[in-house]
Amino acid sequence: MNYVYGVLLLHSAGKELSEASVSKVVEATGEKADPAQVKALVASLQGVNIEEAIKQAVVSAAPAVSTGSAPAAEKKEEKKEDEGKKAEEAAAGLSGLFG
Repeated sequence: MNYVYGVLLLHSAGKELSEASVSKVVEATGEKADPAQVKALVASLQGVNIEEAIKQAVVSAAPAVSTGSAPAAEKKEEKKEDEGKKAEEAAAGLSGLFG
């Protein structure tokens, strides 16, 4: 993950994305940079618009988070209402025994 963070750091600083620059950033964290991983990462990012990739990733992830939590909250509320009704019905039935 440090390699990806290094690339993002270089991109945000407006620096050139090269094997040497990524290696320097990774080694600045105290980790030894693996030349094969650095080379593969830099090669895979050639021709990629990093800024555009970040925007697309944020946009595609945002709706998934908001739609997943709403139904779960509704189900919890329904369960609480059902439990409350059951408790009231049980109490009403007991009062008939002693009435």
